[in-house]
Amino acid sequence: MRWDLFCRVIDNHGDLGVCWRLARDLAARGDAVRLWVDDAAALAWMAPRGADGVQLLAWTEAAPDDVADAVVEAFGCDPPAAFVRAMAQRRPAPVWINLEYLSAEAYVERSHGLPSPQACGLTKWFFYPGFTPRTGGLLREPGLIDDMAGFDGRAWLAAQGWAPQPPERVVSLFCYEHPQLPAWLPALATQPTLLLATPGPASRQLRALPRPPGLRSIELPWLTQPDYDRLLWACDLNAVRGEDSFVRAQWAAAPMLWQIYPQHDGVHAAKLEAWLSASLDGAPAALAAAARHAHRHWNGLAAAAAALPDLAAWRGWQRVWRQRLLAQDDLTTQLRRFAAVKAGQTLITC
Repeated sequence: MRWDLFCRVIDNHGDLGVCWRLARDLAARGDAVRLWVDDAAALAWMAPRGADGVQLLAWTEAAPDDVADAVVEAFGCDPPAAFVRAMAQRRPAPVWINLEYLSAEAYVERSHGLPSPQACGLTKWFFYPGFTPRTGGLLREPGLIDDMAGFDGRAWLAAQGWAPQPPERVVSLFCYEHPQLPAWLPALATQPTLLLATPGPASRQLRALPRPPGLRSIELPWLTQPDYDRLLWACDLNAVRGEDSFVRAQWAAAPMLWQIYPQHDGVHAAKLEAWLSASLDGAPAALAAAARHAHRHWNGLAAAAAALPDLAAWRGWQRVWRQRLLAQDDLTTQLRRFAAVKAGQTLITC
């Protein structure tokens, strides 16, 4: 199939990160992809070599010469009006899909795959990523788990110049501006720890904070997506944010803290609780309670800090959770199947 994929960069890297992973995965499976982006600057470090089969185009309000078989708008970004008019003139009409935000909340299963009638007889279909078989799944390229199985994290860190000193554990930090960070550093320092901070808010905040004894830190450069994945695989604990790194941390199956994107009306709290309920379902009670509290405090939803859960037990449970996720088809497989089924069902009336 041929795909037109639209992405607007709002204020962070996750939207472009998700879209690039999807575009690259579609192309790797033999499809042709045009990725329309209003600000592709981050791809200079995220994907400096591009990807075969992916054509990167600047967002434009002009009418296109043609329209692909399937049009995906990421996170409700709305393709340009001229492009939508061209969609209405195409025979047959393209399959128009709104790739929604990831959530474990109950509405995702109810809303996944629903149609939304548009002008000129076009139909927009809602496609929700998720954690259950009744959702669109998670981005996971073929061979990912096999690549992890043969990976030597300590050797990779040493090759980058970021080797821990015995007996340091290794923690990665990728965050938004973070009020809880000052209280978190002493908790990390209860055991010798090497903290690897990504560029942006993580490194900037860390520079302004004193290091308690037992905590050593390194500021990382911008990493390509494959190297960021390797960083997650190599660490004993990963602090991640948003959506893209959140999914990749779950495939890494190491202990993780997720900083959910904060929203002024507080709805992010329900989103966090829904994921905690899903991912800790069946976990040992003490581990589940400790992981819940750690996440709540990390997101400013619990006043008192607590010691981190036992990392060995936590890692064991993260592997159980990953195995559950592996039982469902990945997002790209499901998206291609969804588009193929809908391709013969769209009729134009104007």
